[in-house]
Amino acid sequence: MKVLDLQCVHEHVFEGWFASEEDFLAQREASLIECPICGNQTISKRLSAPRLNFGNARETTPTEVGPQTLEARDAAAQMGKWLADARRVLAMTEDVGKEFVPEARKIHYGEAPERAIRGTATAADAAALIEEGIQVVTLDLPEVLKKTLQ
Repeated sequence: MKVLDLQCVHEHVFEGWFASEEDFLAQREASLIECPICGNQTISKRLSAPRLNFGNARETTPTEVGPQTLEARDAAAQMGKWLADARRVLAMTEDVGKEFVPEARKIHYGEAPERAIRGTATAADAAALIEEGIQVVTLDLPEVLKKTLQ
C-alpha cells in the first residue's frame, strides 16, 4: 500500500492511498482522483519522506519541527475543520435542490413544515429571500463533499 501526499492546482493538500505507483498514475490519468476540498482533478504528488522502521525509532521533539511544517499542519487542521463543519451542515439539512427558493418561502409562510433545507439559488434569488425576511446562508460546497469519500 502506498500513501501519497497529493495536491490540487489550488494547493489543497490531501492524502491518497494506492496499491502501487502505477495504480496512482492510472487513476490520475482516468480522472478518478479529485480534491476533497474543491473537486479539482488536476492532481500532483507532493514530496514526502518515506517512513522506514529500523526498530530504533526515536521521538521527534517539538524543537525539531520547522516553521513550514507547523504552518502546513495548521492549514491542514483548518481544512479538516472546514470539511467536518461542511459535512455536519450536509448531514443536518434536507437537500431540496433547485426547489430551494419556493421551498424556503413555503417554510417561512407556514405552508410547509419547518426544517433546515439546502439547495441552489441565484444570488438575486438569495437577495430576494433576505429582503422578505427569510434567513439564507450562502455556503459554496463542491459536489465532491456531497458524495461518500473513500
